[in-house]
Amino acid sequence: MTAPRLMLLDSASLYFRAYFGVPDSLKSPDGQPVNAVRGLLDFITRLVQDHRPDQLVACMDADWRPQWRVDLIPTYKTHRLAAEPSFEGEEEIPDTLSPQVPVIEQVLDALGLARIGSPGYEADDVIGTLTTRATGPVQIVTGDRDLFQLVDDARRITVLYPVKGVGQAQVIDEAALREKYGVTGSQYADMAALRGDPSDGLPGVKGIGEKTAAQLIHEYGDLAGIRAAAADPLSKLTPARRKNLLEGAAYLDVAPTVVRVATDVPVPELDLTLPREPLDPMTLEALSERWGLGTSLTRLLDTLAAAH
Repeated sequence: MTAPRLMLLDSASLYFRAYFGVPDSLKSPDGQPVNAVRGLLDFITRLVQDHRPDQLVACMDADWRPQWRVDLIPTYKTHRLAAEPSFEGEEEIPDTLSPQVPVIEQVLDALGLARIGSPGYEADDVIGTLTTRATGPVQIVTGDRDLFQLVDDARRITVLYPVKGVGQAQVIDEAALREKYGVTGSQYADMAALRGDPSDGLPGVKGIGEKTAAQLIHEYGDLAGIRAAAADPLSKLTPARRKNLLEGAAYLDVAPTVVRVATDVPVPELDLTLPREPLDPMTLEALSERWGLGTSLTRLLDTLAAAH
């Protein structure tokens, strides 16, 4: 029996893209924006049409800023805790995305699409765990480069990285990683730790950007090899680079744990099979009427029915 083809959605990454890519003129009958909801449904339709997965999971952030990561690096995602303060006299822009997230969850559940989060963990960790357990090929759909660390040609694990919507997604495999970053999937997390990531509040090591990090990994194999070279006065590291690596020791002690996705988080046992028909048609119909999901939902239902 052929192992099932599994597609894992980094749901927040996708509904953020939908929210900013689909006009907020798409509204429910009572005038509330539903652009993220309808945009995500359109994304799923296109993904199923283009890639024909046997199984599909919407992976959720049960905790987008887990305390165990913050305990290790207090600046982790700090800047996302609050929006930038508005200028005096500037009208505050209302948050029209957050109210759409529960609607997305209700619609996915009524459709019968598997939706998984794990308390105390991010969607990335759920994706890492499900990828580790998978027996067949896996496609991870995300706009988050952190998940490039899971790419593995031998296990047929690739990332679909949306360039413009999901219809134009770049397939990230080992060759794409080597071409763009000079590292493999298994080396990507070490590079990310060295380089840092301002968008995640990770400072990185002073003076080490992406290219330097890749060069050091190429020369010394991995982060442990680089740190051993920094501690060895006879190694070929320049004095400045050695100094920066040694001064960054406290950060490098904890960064790999923060950067690497967890691969052993508790996830419920659910049927991951792509549904042919909705699990709860009456609830789905009520949601469609309440929120005006229209052709976005009917296209997805038609696609699911035809996908088997």
